[in-house]
Amino acid sequence: MENNAFDRAFEEERLKKTISLAKEQLSALRAKREEKEDEIVYLKKEMTEVTAHSIPNLWSTDNFYDLVQLSQYANSVSDKAAGHDHESNKIMTLERIIDSPYFARIDFKFDNKDAAENIYIGLSTLLDEQTYKIYVYDWRSPVASVFYRFTTGKVSYEAPAGTIHGEVSLKRQYEIKDGKLEYFFDADIQIIDEFLRLLLSKNASPSMKSIVETIQRDQDIIIRDMETDLLMVQGVAGSGKTSVALHRAAYLMYKGLSSNLSSNDIVIISPNTLFERYISNVLPELGENNVDTVLFEQILRSVLKTEDIQSRNEYLECLLTSGDKKYRDLLKSSMEFKCSDKFTGILKRFITELPNKRIEFSDVYYDGKHIETRQLLKMKLLKQNKGALLAFRLEQLEKSITESIHEKRKMRMKKLSSIISRQPVHVFEAEEVARMLSILESTALIKNIRKFTRLDCFSLYKELFADKNSFYRLAKGIKLPDNIEEIINFTLKNLEKDRLQYDDALALVFLNLKTKGYTDYAGIKQVVIDEAQDYHPIHFEILNALFSKARFTVLGDVNQTIGKHEDISLYDRLRNILNRKKSALVTLDKSFRCTSEILAFSSQFLDSKSGIRSFSRSGDVPKVIAAGSPSALDDLIIEEISTCQEKGYRSIALVCKTEQDSISLHERLKSRTDIRLVKSGTVIDLSGVFIIPVYMAKGLEFDAVLLCDVDNRHYNSEDDKNLLYIACTRALHRLNLFYTGDKSVLLQ
Repeated sequence: MENNAFDRAFEEERLKKTISLAKEQLSALRAKREEKEDEIVYLKKEMTEVTAHSIPNLWSTDNFYDLVQLSQYANSVSDKAAGHDHESNKIMTLERIIDSPYFARIDFKFDNKDAAENIYIGLSTLLDEQTYKIYVYDWRSPVASVFYRFTTGKVSYEAPAGTIHGEVSLKRQYEIKDGKLEYFFDADIQIIDEFLRLLLSKNASPSMKSIVETIQRDQDIIIRDMETDLLMVQGVAGSGKTSVALHRAAYLMYKGLSSNLSSNDIVIISPNTLFERYISNVLPELGENNVDTVLFEQILRSVLKTEDIQSRNEYLECLLTSGDKKYRDLLKSSMEFKCSDKFTGILKRFITELPNKRIEFSDVYYDGKHIETRQLLKMKLLKQNKGALLAFRLEQLEKSITESIHEKRKMRMKKLSSIISRQPVHVFEAEEVARMLSILESTALIKNIRKFTRLDCFSLYKELFADKNSFYRLAKGIKLPDNIEEIINFTLKNLEKDRLQYDDALALVFLNLKTKGYTDYAGIKQVVIDEAQDYHPIHFEILNALFSKARFTVLGDVNQTIGKHEDISLYDRLRNILNRKKSALVTLDKSFRCTSEILAFSSQFLDSKSGIRSFSRSGDVPKVIAAGSPSALDDLIIEEISTCQEKGYRSIALVCKTEQDSISLHERLKSRTDIRLVKSGTVIDLSGVFIIPVYMAKGLEFDAVLLCDVDNRHYNSEDDKNLLYIACTRALHRLNLFYTGDKSVLLQ
């Protein structure tokens, strides 16, 4: 891109000054860090010597002042180490600034000023600490929103002091690499689109990258929203919703400097380990610590304290590979019912009646006396605070029983000691034997008490289905599936297995949370949920119970649902379950990933009213290619891989409907080309050639996609339309589809 000589010289000089300031700060910071490292080593050595030689009996009263001195050493070391970590992070930030300090500039004249100010925008702030002049503004600063939301002319933005008005006379973007100015251009809408088109025409990255240079206006509004407690984003494939959510997390951490929000206060619920790896570089690239990502299966295992749980991918594989339609329909209807608000309603009624009908209280005896009757115990429990969790109320009941027994234990000990002392064999050890007998008595008694004060949620859940009369009584007024008897029998059969099915695990976690609670996530303030369209009401009930004080950012696309039907009403149900004070639904309807031709081809699998807009980037028209035999199919796939490699594509995905199909194709092709197999639990960088089941490809993108099994046996139902849409919209530049036998009826 050509620039005039004057502007070029000005920008070169500005860049030189910026990098010089960053290098000066980096040099001073490195020297300071080395000095601090020496201090830490010295303090640790001194503390070790003090501990070893001066305080032989550390915890005695005599050495209290020595202990205070040691504590002061430890605090000093801790403070120095924390400062050292902070400086290390700042050093990395400065190193990034030296490589590429900024990517944009706006010339902004504040309404109360005479001249425009040159505002340079980058990943991080660079401040001259002597003059307090800001050389680079962080992309998350209030004034930077002007760059994302406006062209030249009259503008305004929100700042802590209120609404700031002014005028933008110039918008400029830069490409700076290794501290060198490659090019810059003055941006209007047409040129910005061309710049974005140029970026999108490049190869896909093995992992997701930041989009700070190309954030769109509607994306920026989502990123900077600080008012909404529940922000829901319905975004079409390729609209950048996951990137936006990660940039939003970075923005919240930036704002957290004043609101005490750190990376430890945010959690991302991720669909699988591959996706977790794919997004892991974005926040560090933005200069923030990575936040915790959690798979929903990890939550299930943590709450239930077992690894023997079917994963969602395993459930999907079972659903998609079963040749028995009756079994497949039962699997699906069981999942739909047990994850529905109807079943959670039944579970809530079940929990409410537990104290009255399900807990088998027994009389409590101690020292031959009647301490508590079962009727009195039940009455005490029912009179307790009904707002408290049942497990807590039962613990309080147990505590009151043990306290009343404790008062009688001394008398019991005397009686036991008296009885034992009369036996010649124990005459000299009566007290010890009495104490041992008392412990055994107490242990047996506590064991009996805990039969009704400790909840066994698995047994209770099993009992719910085993007692059908009770089940139907609890379900009164709730419309049950036509095949409810089959679902009940199917569930009872599954509960006899060593491994919990996915739908039963969800229900059991709900039962645990509503009766026992779970505090591991109590401190989380912000939750990001991706692929929300694949979640059922029970998922959101669980998330609401786990993150009761958090705000939510929820991302989904109802057109990318697998294993169930979904529509826009999803967000109304979600709003009702999470029940936050202020909620909003935002739609991102423009796709930036695919070429126009790929998006047009993919749209055949959607409702004609889907309203997806294309960013309008051109490429090859996708082809549907027939092969006369499986060996001919393999030849065509190998040929297509070679073509993609010749075009310079770095990520080439062979997408199959299931993992079973992926394994079969991998076996046939692995001796003919360098190819990797992606299965459940696989964690790899997405570069080269690989085979992947369609349900694992969600959220990812590749230079080229080959759908390898679009015959009518694999794709023939309404549910399969979504699978084809998902698979096709993974492709950035090239998409071709292959089949043997009869072509899928879903392909027009």
